[in-house]
Amino acid sequence: MRGEEGRFQYTIKDVKITELNLTSDLRFQPDVGLLFEVQNSSITLNFQRRILYWLFYDEGAINASAEGVDIFTVLHLNKDKEGRLKISNVDCNASIAKMRICPALNHAALVLVNQLLETIPVRAEVDNYVGIDYSLLNDPVVTETSLDMDFRGMFYDLKNENETLVNYAVNPIVREYDRMIYLALSEFFFDSGLFSYFKGGLQKQLLLDSFQMPKDLEMLLRTTYLGTIMMLNPALIEHPLSLELEVTSPPRSTIKTSGASVAVKCNVKVLVLPPGKPAVQLSSMTMEGKFNAKVSMKGKRLAIHLDLRRFKIFSNQSALESLALIPLQGPLKTMLQISVVPLINNYTKRGVQIPLPDGLDFIEEVVEYHNGYIIVGANLHFRTGLREIIERKLSGETDNSI
Repeated sequence: MRGEEGRFQYTIKDVKITELNLTSDLRFQPDVGLLFEVQNSSITLNFQRRILYWLFYDEGAINASAEGVDIFTVLHLNKDKEGRLKISNVDCNASIAKMRICPALNHAALVLVNQLLETIPVRAEVDNYVGIDYSLLNDPVVTETSLDMDFRGMFYDLKNENETLVNYAVNPIVREYDRMIYLALSEFFFDSGLFSYFKGGLQKQLLLDSFQMPKDLEMLLRTTYLGTIMMLNPALIEHPLSLELEVTSPPRSTIKTSGASVAVKCNVKVLVLPPGKPAVQLSSMTMEGKFNAKVSMKGKRLAIHLDLRRFKIFSNQSALESLALIPLQGPLKTMLQISVVPLINNYTKRGVQIPLPDGLDFIEEVVEYHNGYIIVGANLHFRTGLREIIERKLSGETDNSI
């Protein structure tokens, strides 16, 4: 640990605790932050220290011990200008029978813990299309039982970061206390992601040719549009058919106590593909689909698995043609389940990172669905020791296992 206060510079290293008898309590201090209290404890340790004050220089080994240690420490929590959680101040009152707490330790602890908090992602790229903003909207609220933090929780298009949705979602309410942490995500969190991916152009258009669609669907399409082909050009009858699916508006999520769903609206074109010539459009229809969305958490990544629940198509030309499309509903739904849904799930299973410091993961996760939002409850697990995390942070390394 190293630092400076004015003309006073210090370095402390190789700290080894050889004996520790600790009676302590850690709890929330309402409207302030965290309170750490030690009563009538003792400690024996040794460390190397180097001190420079003006022209006075001193270094060497220190063997220290203390008995009858009483420490009352309060960590004041707030958000910085980037929206990241910070410790703004440390109040420390210490009474020790044989020595006083060193101010250098107080200053170094504040710096090091804030360096750990800097590993929490606040605004970062998710992939080549979108980023996510986890900045704090307000200073954290501390009660006797919890530390409550309101994050922005919003995706954005990397090409146009200022084009975002207006948040009309309900405000999540967390009443559970069985687990160490609860993460509440409103419909706005998911809708902003769907909106940003739509604006970013991810797979808005999908072309399925005769080799990718089931044979019964291809046969039905040829039968349905045989008259149209003959009227346009009988020579087209031997050429392959294709379906072009294009998402026409940002999908929307709905969260209820029964589960979550995503509604998608597409334009579907039926095309003939003559070799070496432009595609010939036979018909255009509207497709509306609703997907069940199962939300899961693993480590510190939130993932979604989709399953097609409801599906319908209707003609953009006439109600009569809509009736003629009824036989296509079943085969088209099967095609989507076989060809399209796996592509989407293969992408969404990567998940998005939840704001936790390096080396810290969620375990024993449980997902609860409420009207307008979901709550992910979990306990916390240090995958890496705190000392190793701080040392890696000081050396400039990152956690590659995220």
